[in-house]
Amino acid sequence: MDHIFGSYLKEIRENKGWSINQLAQAADISGSQISRIENGLRGIPKPQTLRKIAEALDVPYEELMNKAGYLQQDAAKHEDISVPAWATSRDKRDFKKMLEDDGELMFDGIPLNEEDKQRIKDVLTGLFWEAKQMNKRKK
Repeated sequence: MDHIFGSYLKEIRENKGWSINQLAQAADISGSQISRIENGLRGIPKPQTLRKIAEALDVPYEELMNKAGYLQQDAAKHEDISVPAWATSRDKRDFKKMLEDDGELMFDGIPLNEEDKQRIKDVLTGLFWEAKQMNKRKK
């Protein structure tokens, strides 16, 4: 999956006529990180890194998330949650339960806007699936 995603990212970048350094500067991440991703030498980037790359390349964030394996197309369409391909039904249930609380999200007593809520959800999504995957490796 790492190599497939890396090739996909490289193709998008080259189609825009950008160098690795141009993408790195636009996405505010290191050129060496982009190079390692494209060459399959680094694992799939975290969702927050994918968001930076998507915004820099002007491609849909969901498209990069899907290509990176975070979204299962059918599950994402029907359940509106980001799910890696390796997740079991129990993993999906745990994740959905974690996000079920619909209470008002606030910071310093001020309700968060939708953009800030999405950023928090992206970070939580990445951390949740990363922890789940590491837990599976330990067993």
